[in-house]
Amino acid sequence: MIEIEPKKIETATVRIPGSKSYTHRVLIAAALSDGICKLHNALRSEDTLLTAGALRQLGIHIEHRDDLFIVTGSRGVLKECKDPIYLGNSGTSMRFLTAVTVLGKGRYFLSGNQRMQQRPIQDLVEGLNQIGVSVRTVNQNGCPPVEIKSRRVDGGSVTLNCEKSSQFLSALLLIAPYTKKGLEITVTRGPVSRPYIDMTLEVMEKLGVTVYRDGYTYFKIPGSRVYKAGTYTIEADCSQAGYFWAAAAITGAGVTVQGITRDSKQGDLGLLKLLEAMGCRVSFRSDGICVQGGRLSGIDADMGDMPDMVPTLAVVAAFAEGTTRIRNVAHLRIKESDRLGAVAAELSKMGIAANITDTGICVRGGTPGPAVIDTYGDHRIAMSFAIAGLAVPGVFINDEECVEKSFPRFWDVLESL
Repeated sequence: MIEIEPKKIETATVRIPGSKSYTHRVLIAAALSDGICKLHNALRSEDTLLTAGALRQLGIHIEHRDDLFIVTGSRGVLKECKDPIYLGNSGTSMRFLTAVTVLGKGRYFLSGNQRMQQRPIQDLVEGLNQIGVSVRTVNQNGCPPVEIKSRRVDGGSVTLNCEKSSQFLSALLLIAPYTKKGLEITVTRGPVSRPYIDMTLEVMEKLGVTVYRDGYTYFKIPGSRVYKAGTYTIEADCSQAGYFWAAAAITGAGVTVQGITRDSKQGDLGLLKLLEAMGCRVSFRSDGICVQGGRLSGIDADMGDMPDMVPTLAVVAAFAEGTTRIRNVAHLRIKESDRLGAVAAELSKMGIAANITDTGICVRGGTPGPAVIDTYGDHRIAMSFAIAGLAVPGVFINDEECVEKSFPRFWDVLESL
């Protein structure tokens, strides 16, 4: 347990680590590439190390020193792996590696922790089955563990349901160039979290593979291609930046996060417009993006393209006048935790009314009070509620080490404000 010390902040500048989402994607593309890739400013966290460890089990040589990963690509040739591949509660790792292993040879078994065994993957399994790959959920419940029996993948046409996760689509996109004939993917429902698809396509293009698309419903990817090795720098993580922009909002301070520009494809950059609507000022500077806190008012927010920012905005909403309605994020109930349930329960402890709706959550602002916050093993719950402690005495965070999943130095950066 850690106690958050309230602080009077006027101005602050912080530097945050590289994007977790980009790090996962570039690691996988680099592993499949045709040579040595140097990945600068990569995130070294529990989740990304799980992806790197799994790739090593598949025969990929990876070195890392701090935020530099050096990956020797295999041109899509993966070794057989008789030992189970353990992926903890990293949904990105599980979904992406389920697809990657179909390029290998033999049988692969992917498992995770107890929560992972409740997280859906069936729509991806069915997509892979459509191109002739033998993939199944071992417990026949649509969730990991997953067994893959690999053989050469010809490719073809896939219809894919993405209403629960855009990662199903990103997983297929990443492996499509290594199929013999390529893939044509038609999205039948969704996708949610659309900016993450843009991020996947951006990584593919940077490594030499161009995808034809029609919005978010149709994608055609050429086959018999290979990603090109090179040196790549991963931009700072907008999800992590959000906590410090939120800190500005609730303390009235001016906080600049370095290493992010307005041109980023990360969907979580959209938090800035929501904070502006609530009463903050946003300025784009040569060294980063600054949020200046102000008098906060409740808003109506469609957060379907930035679901990871929901706990952060909900905590800010607790300090605002009026009610904030967050919509189009029902799939948050199947994340690392039931995030909607967790947010509502912990805000209630602080004396703030929060009600779950069919598609999201409503938060009625007020005067948050002291509380011991349970994190449910979820890094985003821990970091979001820690921000409340900057303005409210007596906020304690249980299981503070869960931030290792995405931001191991979070507590140090928070202390630096």
